[in-house]
Amino acid sequence: MLSASALAGEPAVLPTSRADLTPKDQARVLAVTMPTTDFTRPEPFELMQGGAGTSRKDINRDAFSQSSANITFEEEGTFKLGNALFRKNWVSSPSSTQASDGLGPLFNERACQNCHLKDGRGRPPEGDAGSTSMFLRLARDAGSAEERAALADHKLLNFPDPIYGAQLQDLAVPGLRGEGRMRVDYQEQKVTLGDGAVVSLRKPSYTIENLGYGPLDPRTTLSPRLTPPMIGLGLIEQIAPADILANADPDDRNSDGISGRLNMVRDELSGAVTLGRFGWKAQTASIRQQTADAFAGDIGISTPEMPKHWGDCTEAQTDCLAMPNGVQQRLGTAEAPPPVMDLVTFYSQNLAVPARRNLDEPDVLAGKKQFYEMGCIACHTPKFVTMRGTPDKAQAFQLIWPYSDFLLHDMGEGLADGQRVGEASGSEWRTPPLWGIGLTATVNGNAFYLHDGRARTLAEAILWHGGEGQKARDRFVGAAAADRDALIKFLESL
Repeated sequence: MLSASALAGEPAVLPTSRADLTPKDQARVLAVTMPTTDFTRPEPFELMQGGAGTSRKDINRDAFSQSSANITFEEEGTFKLGNALFRKNWVSSPSSTQASDGLGPLFNERACQNCHLKDGRGRPPEGDAGSTSMFLRLARDAGSAEERAALADHKLLNFPDPIYGAQLQDLAVPGLRGEGRMRVDYQEQKVTLGDGAVVSLRKPSYTIENLGYGPLDPRTTLSPRLTPPMIGLGLIEQIAPADILANADPDDRNSDGISGRLNMVRDELSGAVTLGRFGWKAQTASIRQQTADAFAGDIGISTPEMPKHWGDCTEAQTDCLAMPNGVQQRLGTAEAPPPVMDLVTFYSQNLAVPARRNLDEPDVLAGKKQFYEMGCIACHTPKFVTMRGTPDKAQAFQLIWPYSDFLLHDMGEGLADGQRVGEASGSEWRTPPLWGIGLTATVNGNAFYLHDGRARTLAEAILWHGGEGQKARDRFVGAAAADRDALIKFLESL
């Protein structure tokens, strides 16, 4: 196992072993998280893929909106208050509803729930449906020695567009115009599988129509980001850094073609350089920071962590900066004061992972075997055991099955967005967790996968894998139809 300095050139060092475990516990954890070789029956505790907090509620559109099953009665009340704030529609300032104003002035949506549809994933824009659950990141790489030094010191992840900022906001409060509208065009391309079956993939291209404030900087890149599911975030936050670090192999020393890397980022809450584990490029260290970023970038609401009363408005957008903000001094110095952040963060940390389904069916077990033998677990690590002594007892020492290593992987030119984010290059993405992926259509009424929703089926998502995922993808292409179908059945059971 490597230190963070070996991986990211940082003086800070991540622990390479778990101080929260006794040697006996460490041996137990290693044994229980070892990949299985028996595909004749489910593994112990595999049903409860979110540990003791797994939801056993009926499977319906609310499957991603249940609280962790192991929180207390009092915490259930806190969860419900956080849920109310997550669903709350913010309004523009000034307003008679003083606890709800501060929207924008530029924004993508009025409520968290409007992007994280039913606490699940978003969808790409189609026709006049808008882009409320997918947006464009705007950024460029360093262009000077000073900017390169800022990136090396983790002071910034990249550099926003000088006029439009870090994110395209298509909506605005009355008296202001939005920044523009994302346009997606698709080109169909055929892939012939080993048995002659043909699958059509759609390759997207992105432009912005009706730019409201002049042209973009020619160096600015566009990166579409679909909102991801919210389940299991608190458990992911409590995976020991040493366990994530143990899977990193930046130099591919075992020559398997997989070279997962950490994205070391500066935690804006503590100021320390630490492990990024949230976001499509692992650019965020904590759920609280992710929440503050979303309030500021998506809704235009300031928090103590991100005191941006005008959201993503830049100095060039003077009309935006002239708009009133929603700070109420009697409530604090931010539009979303500490109690709001506490509640929304707790809610985000305690959305339960649904239980597995059909995990003992023969075709699901056969698909699990294919998942392992095709090499998918090289990135989609099946199991972890969370840390002891966590801030919330519900997440402590839980065996969980996220199917992710939470590392950056080069996924090839087909999925590249050309946008650097911290240590992540323009072709690298964090391995997304797969738990709950089989309920996408049930919860969201659609099935769009990958960072930009280009894949309309799980098979399409697999076929887009390139780079470090190329070998597994090619094995899927060459597999018999029955084996491919079984693999999809396994994914649908998660």
